[in-house]
Amino acid sequence: MLRYVVNRILLMIPTLIGVAILVFFMLRVVPGDVVEVKLRGDGGTVSQETIELERKRLGLDKPMVNQFADWMIGMAKLDLGKSMWTERPVTEEIAVRLELSLQVAIMATIIAVLIAIPLGTMAALFRGTWIDYVVRLVTIGGLSIPSFWFGMLIMLTLLGLFNWLPPITFTPIYVDPVANLTQLIWPAVAVGYRYCAVVARMIRSSLLEVLSEDYIRTARAKGVFEKLVVSRHALRNALLPAITVIGLEFAFLIGGLVVTEQVFNLNGIGQLFVQSVSRNDFTLIQGMVMLIAAFYVLVNLAVDLLYAVFDPRIRYT
Repeated sequence: MLRYVVNRILLMIPTLIGVAILVFFMLRVVPGDVVEVKLRGDGGTVSQETIELERKRLGLDKPMVNQFADWMIGMAKLDLGKSMWTERPVTEEIAVRLELSLQVAIMATIIAVLIAIPLGTMAALFRGTWIDYVVRLVTIGGLSIPSFWFGMLIMLTLLGLFNWLPPITFTPIYVDPVANLTQLIWPAVAVGYRYCAVVARMIRSSLLEVLSEDYIRTARAKGVFEKLVVSRHALRNALLPAITVIGLEFAFLIGGLVVTEQVFNLNGIGQLFVQSVSRNDFTLIQGMVMLIAAFYVLVNLAVDLLYAVFDPRIRYT
């Protein structure tokens, strides 16, 4: 098991290095200059000499290879540099918004998993009945309705029926749990509906496949109770593909909720991503891409470890 974990951790290093190389050099190919946008974006009149001085101050006059080397050395020291727009450390810019996005992602994941596993299991066990059709209808709706549009429906319903809207100002959960949940439960529900639909359909398909396996028929032939057959033998193996989907969806939620954050007026990572791209803030974009890439590889590592827990045979591969 230790060898399995070490191999997965070592695979993370070249992945992150490859992402760093791609994002750094691809950003330099994209047209646009953060200095031009910053000093002349609002129609300001700034001399070319001032532009060159600012570029030199930000280190943009150095050869690209030297800039990349400085950035990689900084990352090795856990220093992502400073934002070219706000002059604040990139880690601070991200940390301010990460708490909000991470909490929404965790809440959406909990909601999705708690609902999807029973729905997918019932749909598979009662295949072809009205229960199966209802579950399939609900999940198809979740896949068809965009999260931001469902969020708009939630906001209109709260306003129309209760004449109430969630608070705008973000309050950390450790400061005021009620105010925090009052604001973030609704975006979590909006995002969790689609999340739940994806996971439930995956569980249904996987469980139907597992229930047709020979070892399930053997367990039934031995007289094992149906509940034990489903919970101990079938569902445990059927959850393996669903774990992958859960992990990937969770990693996506960290930076992929741009429109949903706009609907609920949340200043999260998605909003910061859009702002940094519009300003050509290279260092901030690089920092956020590396953050999301790190989340993906860490989630994949967690998924691999969960595979080993659910299927002991994987520990010896």
